[in-house]
Amino acid sequence: MTRRRLQLDFIAPPRRPRWLGYALLAVSLVIAADLVVRYTEARLGLERIEAGRDLLNVERRQPPPIPREKLDEQIKNVELIVRQLALPWATLIHTLEDAATKDVAILQLQPDAQQRLLRVTAEARHQEAMLEYLRQLAGAKALLNVHLVSHQVQLDDPQRPIQFSVQASFTGAP
Repeated sequence: MTRRRLQLDFIAPPRRPRWLGYALLAVSLVIAADLVVRYTEARLGLERIEAGRDLLNVERRQPPPIPREKLDEQIKNVELIVRQLALPWATLIHTLEDAATKDVAILQLQPDAQQRLLRVTAEARHQEAMLEYLRQLAGAKALLNVHLVSHQVQLDDPQRPIQFSVQASFTGAP
C-alpha cells in the first residue's frame, strides 16, 4: 500500500470582497425601517377605525338603573347643596362685620339654609362687649329674632373671656 501524498498549503485563501456584506446589511436595514413605518401606520389606522366604530355604535350599553330610593336621596343632597350655595352670604358677612367690635371675636358661623337660621359662636373680653354685640346684631336689618343661646366664662384663660352663642333668623332670598 502506498501512501498518498500529503498536500500542505499554508497560504490563506483570498478573502471575498466586504462591500457585498455591507450592501446586504444596508438593504436589510432599509427594509426593516420600511416595515416599522408600515406597522406604525397600520396600528394608527386600526385605532382610528376602532375609535370611530365606538362613536358610531348605536348598541351602547345602558347603565344599570338607579334604585328610586337612592335617586331620591341624591336629589335631596343636591337640593341641600344648592340651598347652602344660594345663602345670602354677602349680606350675612356684612351684617356680622358691621356689628363687630374690637372686644368680640367670631369663632364659628353655622348657617342652616333649610330653617333659615344662623348660629354664631363668638368670644368677648367682657360681659358689656357681649351685650353690645347682641344689640348690634338685633338692630341689623338682615337678622330677625336674635337670641343669646348660651354663654360661658372661660376660667382656664387668665383674661377670663366669655364664649357665647347667638342664634338668629336671616332674611333674603335663598
